[in-house]
Amino acid sequence: MKMTNMQKSDWMGFERLDFELFDTSAIVVKPPKAKQGNPFVFRAEFFGAFPYADIMLCEQGYHIVYIDAHDQYGCDKAVDLMHRFHAFLADEFHLSQKAVVFGFSRGGLYAVNYAAKYPQNVSVLYLDAPVLNILSWPGGLGAGDGAPNCWKECLETYALTQGEALSFRENPIDKVRQIAQSNIPVISVVGCADTVVPYEENMKIFAKRLTQCGATVKVIEKPDCGHHPHSLENPQEICDFILKYDV
Repeated sequence: MKMTNMQKSDWMGFERLDFELFDTSAIVVKPPKAKQGNPFVFRAEFFGAFPYADIMLCEQGYHIVYIDAHDQYGCDKAVDLMHRFHAFLADEFHLSQKAVVFGFSRGGLYAVNYAAKYPQNVSVLYLDAPVLNILSWPGGLGAGDGAPNCWKECLETYALTQGEALSFRENPIDKVRQIAQSNIPVISVVGCADTVVPYEENMKIFAKRLTQCGATVKVIEKPDCGHHPHSLENPQEICDFILKYDV
């Protein structure tokens, strides 16, 4: 499969390539000078949102990539699209075998599910206010606000009834062992006052289970922050963690 409709532009001072691939849109941002081994950040959902860490890593030689699997909630179809794109990037752009995967908000579903299914393709996970349990968001069956339209769409995507969703055991929080056994380090930034994707129902559970399994996990808590803003305006702590473990 070849990319089509290539367009070049500028993104934050870096060269950006937009193109069509696998019947959807894709983006590759090139660093000024690629780091040895051609490492890259794989953005799962929300390209360009709160891109502080993306920019810092691009400045240090990382490509930034994205493929549009929007509103698929990290299902197998979306994860397999990511895998096909990853293989394409290795062939066409000679990027690294392993990616640093960013999962912002619902992107957490994609990021963890991808790492669990294709651990050989992931070096580090950066999860930011991540959705890790569809019952929490979009389901809203816990403390969170929920999103009824997204919940309906999510159930259809996974071919689940609401009753079946209650016993669904393929959420990211159920895939801790795969992440831990694959030695994939995890860093996360969370808002402790998040009512959209409650920390207590998502990353807090995931981090506790990872720790119990002996995995490397670091959580940066923002005590008075809600779901937004994401990330850290000074992303040095995030990037230091990634650079330490992306080897």
